[in-house]
Amino acid sequence: MKFSQRIGITTLTKTIQIESVDDELKNCLWNSVKIFFLDSLDKYDKWGEKTKFEIFCKILWMNFYKLPIDTIENSDSQNEYFIRIRFFQFKWYEVFDFIEFLANINTEVIPFNPIQFKNFCNNILEKENSGYRFIDNNIAPITNSLEINEIEDAINNSGQFTALRGANIHLKNSLDKISEKTNPDYRNSIKESISAVECVAKKISDNKNDSLGGALDKIKGKTKIHPALERGFKQIYGYTSDSDGIRHALEAETNCDFEDAKFMLVSCSAFINYLVSKANKANIILDK
Repeated sequence: MKFSQRIGITTLTKTIQIESVDDELKNCLWNSVKIFFLDSLDKYDKWGEKTKFEIFCKILWMNFYKLPIDTIENSDSQNEYFIRIRFFQFKWYEVFDFIEFLANINTEVIPFNPIQFKNFCNNILEKENSGYRFIDNNIAPITNSLEINEIEDAINNSGQFTALRGANIHLKNSLDKISEKTNPDYRNSIKESISAVECVAKKISDNKNDSLGGALDKIKGKTKIHPALERGFKQIYGYTSDSDGIRHALEAETNCDFEDAKFMLVSCSAFINYLVSKANKANIILDK
């Protein structure tokens, strides 16, 4: 604790940053860019070969800034200065767009460690009380570490099996839709979350024509599922499927907000992890 905090002049914690990035957070995120990219990529090749920094600049100019590559300067220091100026001119959501873009650069083209980079950024986001964290390859408005772990585990678990590829796609789509910075799609995020559970349940029940409820009924004969969990997810499925539900035709607006979408993504991720674990214990082969 700082001296100023101990004597009550400055607050112990600042307000959580939702739809904002203060100067301290922006400075720290810039430092992550500097450490992992600008300072680590080779520059100034005396033999005239293309350096990794030059390739990095071309990737930014073409795919992020959407600028002509003939506007890239011959001077590495000028190009780094341009990147810096643009970064500090970004709106709050553009800062996250940029950090997210960097985390998804092909490591075969630009050598860096994406896991270390995302962890480094998450430590900054937590320390500066941001309302966002990296989950998988997205910056999402979820800060609870247990919730993040459930979602990441579900993505990893479904990604291990070819037969669960559909569930993996649904989970990532749900995460994409809840993570949109300026126009999140909570309704369709919920639809994708429950569809991911349905995919896993159908695979375990071994009948692609089952509904989620029907699949859960069949799964009970193969492995033990707690009755309360089964009833709970049948009720959630009913909520998403009834005449006023999320998955019904888009004839009327539904009252979906972030809390609904987050609950469904975390809950469905946790239930997927539960189902995969139960299937493994019952020696049910998922990868076929």
